[in-house]
Amino acid sequence: MSLDAGGWFRPLGLSREDGYDVAIRPDGSAWKHTGLLVADLADGETRRIVSGADEYIVLPLSGGDVEVEADGRRETLAGRASVFHGVADCAYLPRGRSFLLRAVGDVRVALCAARAKADVPFAVVRGSEVPIELRGAGACSRQVHNFGTPDVMPGSSIIACEVITPSGNWSSYPPHKHDEHRPGEESELEEIYYFEARAASTAPPASDPMGYCCISGTDDRPIDVRVPVRNGDVLLVPHGWHGPAMAPPGYDLYYLNVMAGPDDERVWLIRDDPAHAWVRTTWKGESVDARLPFGREEGSGR
Repeated sequence: MSLDAGGWFRPLGLSREDGYDVAIRPDGSAWKHTGLLVADLADGETRRIVSGADEYIVLPLSGGDVEVEADGRRETLAGRASVFHGVADCAYLPRGRSFLLRAVGDVRVALCAARAKADVPFAVVRGSEVPIELRGAGACSRQVHNFGTPDVMPGSSIIACEVITPSGNWSSYPPHKHDEHRPGEESELEEIYYFEARAASTAPPASDPMGYCCISGTDDRPIDVRVPVRNGDVLLVPHGWHGPAMAPPGYDLYYLNVMAGPDDERVWLIRDDPAHAWVRTTWKGESVDARLPFGREEGSGR
């Protein structure tokens, strides 16, 4: 299989546009509901965002802070050294507005987007308010920052979170899907995965931080993507079973998920792949990986 994987895998550089290293936008056909912009801003650099039909979540990824001017307010979003160093502040930007972002120090920032279904006021969620979930156990342990989920961040469509998988562990596992509207059981949601990876502190300079991620389909809706992923790579999940995401020994893996879909209700309901759902039962006798949680100070349990 070629690395373009039918266009669903976007290695860093493939989706670049002026001012953005990553620019994923809904095209109204194969990709309809979600978007992601990632930019590296120098200290003092500004970026004007016109939201149009979309709602956004502004999330500092690494480096400095981000100042947001919106609806007559000016808020500073505290950043972090890297995506492996704790939780950043974030802000919700409603549709039909113009916003100004200003870098306070050199910063990499993500703009998570979704087609809005309603008008929701501007809001800020501080990192201290974001629930940190330690999901799974044993080799399936991972850390989840639920900054953009419905019970934390206001919004009409967008759902977003961050996942950190320590080296040698598996996440997005068992494989699962959310591509059918089944009330109370499954949501219909597109999903974007944005990846970063880092090497262990003992790795040589020539090391190549990476992970792996997979998508598989059904007989009715085939899709088959199995790719290595590195810093800045993006994987689009239009439908199908997705996972596992794998962090090879020696490399921690991070991904940012952005989800939205046509359903009226803003909810994340998944269905596990029945061939692998049994794996969840094996976690009951295991402990969460002792390296977790990664924190703001050390950034690693190593």
